[in-house]
Amino acid sequence: MIPGVDGFMYPNEVELQWSVLIVLYPYITGLVAGAFILASLERVFKVEAVRPTYRLALLTALAFLLVAPLPLQLHLGHPERSFEMYLTPHTSSAMAMFGFVYLWYLTVVLLLEIWLEYRAEIVQLAQSTAGPKGWIYRLLTLGSYNISPAARRMDDKVGYAVTVIGIPSAFLLHGYVGFIFGSVKANPWWSTPLMPIVFLFSAMVSGIAAVMVLYVVSMKLRRTPIDMRCLDTIARYLFYTFVIDFTLEMLDLVHRTYESDESFRSLDFMVHTRLWGSQVILQIFLGTLVPLLLLAANQLFRFPEGRRKAMYMTAGALVLVGIFAMRWNVVIGGQLFSKSFLGYTTYKMALGTREGLLPAILLFLLPFAIFLVLVELLPPWQEGKAHEA
Repeated sequence: MIPGVDGFMYPNEVELQWSVLIVLYPYITGLVAGAFILASLERVFKVEAVRPTYRLALLTALAFLLVAPLPLQLHLGHPERSFEMYLTPHTSSAMAMFGFVYLWYLTVVLLLEIWLEYRAEIVQLAQSTAGPKGWIYRLLTLGSYNISPAARRMDDKVGYAVTVIGIPSAFLLHGYVGFIFGSVKANPWWSTPLMPIVFLFSAMVSGIAAVMVLYVVSMKLRRTPIDMRCLDTIARYLFYTFVIDFTLEMLDLVHRTYESDESFRSLDFMVHTRLWGSQVILQIFLGTLVPLLLLAANQLFRFPEGRRKAMYMTAGALVLVGIFAMRWNVVIGGQLFSKSFLGYTTYKMALGTREGLLPAILLFLLPFAIFLVLVELLPPWQEGKAHEA
């Protein structure tokens, strides 16, 4: 009898191949995609109310995007081999093609849009800042010091085009993760055509929630008034997106229940035993129903400003927990049962190993450290009078 194993398991199924790092990977890429979609609301769809978070969303997306491939690199036994995807590309491999999607999104889309948005400020800072920081600004100018009105109008036009291109790029960046899981036909927990769509909408939900929480925390730390019109608008879009995400997940659940194939009994057993806490309690109840109720209440009733802030912060924090639980249930939950449906195993997460809890925590905190550096170099704050509730 193997500890933690019930029933019959094939030898290669006892130990899980994908760890918490693979849970963290789609979670971080989801934050990137969602933050960029929120930024595009102002640039492309002209939602002026969210303008105070436009630059904040771009810097958030960049900070997390720089860390996004690190969980995969740490998971690989030979991370240096990952560069082979650029030297010998295989178009039939979804994972290999991610390297090109990532490189395109980082260099052509996100970095270019941020540079165009900040170019005038970078030039001014390059001319007025001394020391090492001034060297950085002068390097960031890329030799272009023309900030005339005509040049700025050209920056806006190119930036708009880049954002339009970036929207499908963001969808592709995270949608392919769900595509990889959904295309594994041997695993009934993953094999559903809705998986890429569910991953995409959950990414939008998590990214919008992350920017909303960062905005409130940043304003509190700076002791600056919060633009309530901006906050209310972000919460409204978060609610709309979350309703679609929840509907898609429920549609998938109803389809699985109605179909009730040979794997249904095993999956149902998983939900009621090993995944009860992470799926039913964290993902569905605390991470979905509670924030949906909080956000819906603010659409129906006019609460005082202080209470609305508290409700938005609570909903945003719970959403981030719930989406992480969803990623956990997909990645880890999909490996806890045998392909024969005759046995179940458990996931034993170590503390300080290469794929343990401590590296995962450090990798999750790293984007916030990068974010602080980016904010110091390129302040995202849109100064001006905040809109009242």
